[in-house]
Amino acid sequence: MKEFADLSEREILAVAIAAEEEDSRIYMAFAEDLAGRYPDSAKVFEEMAEEEKGHRHMLLETYEQRFGSHLPPIRREDVKGFLRRRPIWLTKNLSLETIRSEVGTMELEAERFYAKAAEQAQDVGVRRLLGDLAEAEKGHETMAAKLTDDILNPGVRAKEDETRRRMFVLQYVQPGLAGLMDGSVSTLAPLFAAAFATHQNAQTFLVGLAASIGAGISMGFAEALSDDGSLTGRGSPWLRGATCGVMTAIGGLGHSLPYLVPDSWANAFWIATAMAGVVVFFELWAIAYIRARYMDTPFLQAVFQIVLGGIIVLGVGILIGAA
Repeated sequence: MKEFADLSEREILAVAIAAEEEDSRIYMAFAEDLAGRYPDSAKVFEEMAEEEKGHRHMLLETYEQRFGSHLPPIRREDVKGFLRRRPIWLTKNLSLETIRSEVGTMELEAERFYAKAAEQAQDVGVRRLLGDLAEAEKGHETMAAKLTDDILNPGVRAKEDETRRRMFVLQYVQPGLAGLMDGSVSTLAPLFAAAFATHQNAQTFLVGLAASIGAGISMGFAEALSDDGSLTGRGSPWLRGATCGVMTAIGGLGHSLPYLVPDSWANAFWIATAMAGVVVFFELWAIAYIRARYMDTPFLQAVFQIVLGGIIVLGVGILIGAA
């Protein structure tokens, strides 16, 4: 890789031309990706892509006047100090805030490049052009803010916020909640059945561990294979599967961990069981809260459904274990 100070004026212009072309394509990729989810924000990035095309045209015109039509094969990846751009295929389905943050980094780097290049240029016309572009890139943040104010009015912002919330619920809350419910409720019966059948904490913990991990694996694959997200908008199936599987395991392990209390302690079984009961209580109320908060379920209805269901499963496990 070349040091920036070693670049000739011709190479500086060639790097700038290639950079503007690539940034324009990245902005258009952002716009296309956002068009279906946030159409008004997509317009902002379309405007910025057009700006970059205009910059490229000015640079190319200056280059051809000075050096002819042939561009040397050098890009910013060949120069030390540049940040590597995210490949286009990795820009799909990024959150709106992540895209805006990425754009801010791109504009800051472009501004610094042009300012430094202008200091190094010898030709007066080239130096002036690079200085103007540095100011233009510096003003892109202002332009983006203006475009945002013009295009993203309060009504549009509220609509995009609702879309973002809905996607968060579809991609993370729903699979996570399904896993937490399954892990917290379905493992109650085998755990407490083993507890009251053996009165041995070590054996009970192993049952809870096996049930939790097994349920996590099962729920993870079931969620991942349920749909690929292309029609439902639920995102990556493997991400959803991982979320569901992990939350299932956590839900089961929460009330299994108290049975790590050593059997050598006095009243070890009852201490562990009491601790597990407290954990179950908080787990069920947490699930009820999440359902009320994100799934638009009335809180009292969520409490009745989850807490009552959990108590029934818990009672079944105790009765079976004590029989």
